[in-house]
Amino acid sequence: MYYEYWNLKKSPFDNVPDPTMYAACHTSMESAIAETQFAIEEGEDCLSVIVGDVGLGKTMSIRIVIDSLESEKYKIALVTNPSTTFVQILREIIGQITGKPCGERKKDDLLEIFNRLLFEASDEGKKVLIFIDEANVMSPKKLEDLRLLTNMQEDSRNLFTMVLVGQMELAKRLEHPKKANFFQRIGTYCRIEKIPTVEQLKTYVETRLQSAGGSGKIFADDSFHAMWECSEHGVPRLINKICKLSLKAGETNELTEIDGDIIRQIGDRFKKIMRPAGTKRRQRKHHENETAPEPVKEFERYSEANLKDQGEKPVEPVVETEVPLEPVLCLQNDGDKTLLHESECPGDKEMSECTDVMTKEEFAVHDGIEQKIGMFPEGARFADEQTHSEYAVIDEEEQDEVNIGGRSFQLDISSSLIEQARASDQDQCNKLAGAIAAQALRKNSELTKVAASVDPVPIWNEIKKFVLCKISG
Repeated sequence: MYYEYWNLKKSPFDNVPDPTMYAACHTSMESAIAETQFAIEEGEDCLSVIVGDVGLGKTMSIRIVIDSLESEKYKIALVTNPSTTFVQILREIIGQITGKPCGERKKDDLLEIFNRLLFEASDEGKKVLIFIDEANVMSPKKLEDLRLLTNMQEDSRNLFTMVLVGQMELAKRLEHPKKANFFQRIGTYCRIEKIPTVEQLKTYVETRLQSAGGSGKIFADDSFHAMWECSEHGVPRLINKICKLSLKAGETNELTEIDGDIIRQIGDRFKKIMRPAGTKRRQRKHHENETAPEPVKEFERYSEANLKDQGEKPVEPVVETEVPLEPVLCLQNDGDKTLLHESECPGDKEMSECTDVMTKEEFAVHDGIEQKIGMFPEGARFADEQTHSEYAVIDEEEQDEVNIGGRSFQLDISSSLIEQARASDQDQCNKLAGAIAAQALRKNSELTKVAASVDPVPIWNEIKKFVLCKISG
């Protein structure tokens, strides 16, 4: 093995949450561990939260916390896949607490079992601890269900503590004004950052080498500055990857020391490996007199100056991302065409082709039929005057059958898209619903083929209203 070449007993830089490899030099991680331990052992808090970007040590932190606890004082459940239903999460928690699979499938019965287990643990002098990793994948509805669990406490003390760990999406949800009742119940709220300095990075690397049985010098002094640059200034997961590849390269080339040049070579290769591959996207069809938007070179907020030449209104981005993406054209709730960043457009498969959604001008010519635009105000109804309750809806997991004007079609709205919408404000929900409605109308052109007098705009409005009802819950 490559690590034996360096006189090590085991691999020092595997990206696994091994508490024995913990290096107590990562300031924000140390604080998160200490505050979470306090919330459990002394603070009597019902909720504790740890957030941070990818690769910073969140999972390692909760493993260290769990290992530090006295097993005779606690009953512990660790949920590592909270993307399942709330019922499945409850079954997982109950199964881990009791030590046997939980066969119950009804939510009310599961809540009763969980409540009983809390009091049984209390009678035994123990406290229940629930750790949920990757909590950022949970929907707002599941987070609310978890909040309601915290009501199962005694008047004088908390019977359990729940620790939520996740990426920054979790922080955005918890800090949303609509989640104030959840946020106020959080006892400790920690954010793990990158390793802050080159010196602490050096301590991190050398500590892990010592934990793996190393005693001599392996990395030259100039290598740590190179690591700092190649690891995006202190991301532990990237540090581990670069160091591991460097040690393997050193063994292959029979080196006695890893210097900065080796680190930079590995780092450059690693960047090339990890650079996102270009994705093919179907080009939007443009009219003869219409100019396609130029791709942007970096992600930035669109200002009036940026959009002045296109006659557009500035739109604030919904989600910021470090990956530069091409702008696309999406339909807003007012029917106007607005230049948006791709991160603002609806996600998932059903909207992957959102570059093809129609504008009001494009509605005007549908299958060669000239229509009048502007005769229907926003929210106008058409002949059938259907209400939302009159829509035919089959409540399946991710698909609805919508009936408009006596014609039915399938509308796919995934749970993740609904989750995205419910975490957004009303304006963004309107934009999302408008884009989905336009996409649905484009895919179901038969809705406008009944007669030459059918105007697609009010039909689009009806579909949009249905979508708004669906995604707003």
